[in-house]
Amino acid sequence: MEENIEIIVKEIEGKINNIDNLKDLNDLKLEYMGKSGIITKMQSGIKDASNKKEYGMKVNTVRNTFNDLYNGKLNELNEIEINKKLESERIDVTMPSKKVKKGTKHPINLTIEKIEDLFVSMGYDVVSGPELETDEYCFERLNLPKGHPARDMQDSFYITENELLRTQTSSVQARYMMAQEEKKPIRIIVPGKTYRREDDATHAPQFGQIEGLVIDKKENNVSLADLKGTLEVFAHTMLGSDLDLRFRPSYFPFTEPSYEVDVTCFKCKGKGCNLCKQTGWIEVFAAGIVHPNVLRMNGYDPDIWGGFAFGPGWDRICMFRYGIPDIRLMYQNDIRFLKEFDRRDQ
Repeated sequence: MEENIEIIVKEIEGKINNIDNLKDLNDLKLEYMGKSGIITKMQSGIKDASNKKEYGMKVNTVRNTFNDLYNGKLNELNEIEINKKLESERIDVTMPSKKVKKGTKHPINLTIEKIEDLFVSMGYDVVSGPELETDEYCFERLNLPKGHPARDMQDSFYITENELLRTQTSSVQARYMMAQEEKKPIRIIVPGKTYRREDDATHAPQFGQIEGLVIDKKENNVSLADLKGTLEVFAHTMLGSDLDLRFRPSYFPFTEPSYEVDVTCFKCKGKGCNLCKQTGWIEVFAAGIVHPNVLRMNGYDPDIWGGFAFGPGWDRICMFRYGIPDIRLMYQNDIRFLKEFDRRDQ
């Protein structure tokens, strides 16, 4: 083996220079540097050499020569592979690009923004409150004491005996009135999520309400006429200028008198169709004059103060505004549905 070292070095140089792919280069490394490789055996034979020092130096020269030639060839082949890949994956920047999918505002968010802009322009403040509410603010301070039969109308999600997911944003009315240490006129809207055990084409277990509340001194004559005018502006702005409103007496514990408010069916213009169930009207609002008990329980003297409240649902307004047939479509995050609002004139 000692006499063949010069031959082995020339052999390594010749083989590496003739290699043109990474597989053959790796095979050559195993042939010389593997467990049974030629250079590995030479290193094992140092202990048996007649002149260990000289022979060991020659073996190191062979190993270093191999490593240098191997690394040089490896870098060369890697560079060739990279250039081939760059060539095969070259991008023609003159070709038309694919359309990038981009997000759009959700129709519910578009509806909420439009409603908020409208009421802010009318002098209202936008306020919010907790979605996890206590029984006191969700019911009792709104003239719904424990055992009141009207509670059955709001099938609720209770978290504890005294805490529940709010069934209405009216709870913020009580919180806002209680927070006014210096009693003063109130003009607020409260957009927010509410929760009831419902699930069909026009109802969902989670839905949105836009609570409205106006309170002023009775000497300023805040009346049903002001409520009607406010709702007319809202309906004409959000649903169409050619709609009429109809007030029907109803019952709500927190208002007296109370009304269900319908608008002319925007599909058939009042003639009767499947959307309005042949009546020519669609229910949109619940409204009324704030009940004296609600004022009294929340710190406002009903002999001095009065006002009105109203509560459209943003889901239904959104459905009517954009012609959406099923409320569940708005909560499925289906890109085929959401992209329809990309270029719509908002």
